[in-house]
Amino acid sequence: MEHERKSIMVTWDFSAVSYNALKHAVKMAHILKNNVLLFHIVNDSSEEETARKRIEETVGEIKKDLGEEVGYYVHSGKIFKEIADYASKEENSVNFVVMGTHGMKGGQKLFGSWALKVIAGSSVPFIVVQDQPPEKERYTDIVFPIDFKSENKEKLQWAIFMGKYLNSTIHLYKAPVQDKALQKKVNVNLNFAIRFLIQNNIEYEIHTSAKSGSGNYQKELLAFCKKINADLILITTTKHITTMDYIFGAKEQYLLSNNEKIPVMCVNPKSNFAKVGQFMYG
Repeated sequence: MEHERKSIMVTWDFSAVSYNALKHAVKMAHILKNNVLLFHIVNDSSEEETARKRIEETVGEIKKDLGEEVGYYVHSGKIFKEIADYASKEENSVNFVVMGTHGMKGGQKLFGSWALKVIAGSSVPFIVVQDQPPEKERYTDIVFPIDFKSENKEKLQWAIFMGKYLNSTIHLYKAPVQDKALQKKVNVNLNFAIRFLIQNNIEYEIHTSAKSGSGNYQKELLAFCKKINADLILITTTKHITTMDYIFGAKEQYLLSNNEKIPVMCVNPKSNFAKVGQFMYG
């Protein structure tokens, strides 16, 4: 995968949170030796030329302020479709997307998370951020929640990718389950993750949640992330997400807009997208 995708794409709307996303992308691009691409959507094709001139000025300002050369792409359409479509095309060589968000505020509480709507359908992961990146040189601690679902294996490839190239410790955080059959599945997923982390020489730690219930678990997960000063939470989106999930809130919306403002890497399940074995086997 690292040979096929060579750009980090930043969703760009000239806002402060998109600038925060840019700073995260630049930091990761330095480590991963990737390019950075600003992706800007306008509603109508008649607006493209004006937007292109504005973003050209922005690129110049970024060069002056951050000393970074970044590319850009301006396109007309709906943000809920165009961003994921562009990122998912192999020929565009997008490694992953970094997107800034204000969290679930105002109308989003009624209509659902805009961030989640943009992410749905993408074959590459999104890293959703609210704040600027930390001052430290690298992302040292990544939290990987482990539950009983098979999708855990799909996000494992990204834990290995991040662990390898960002030199991060992966914190495996076990979900609380009472059912013995589900406990067995959690342990199977945990052992599977440990096996490949060891095989790839990636540091890891195992932690277990003490509480039960999805609401309590997510709160405890965030409390744990805050305690260890986590740089990133790695999750998968709800499988077969529906309009009702957008309206009433799929579980990951709580994490994407978390009050601790910890970045979240979101992987869509069953993204036939990438072959798991591409870099899982050392």
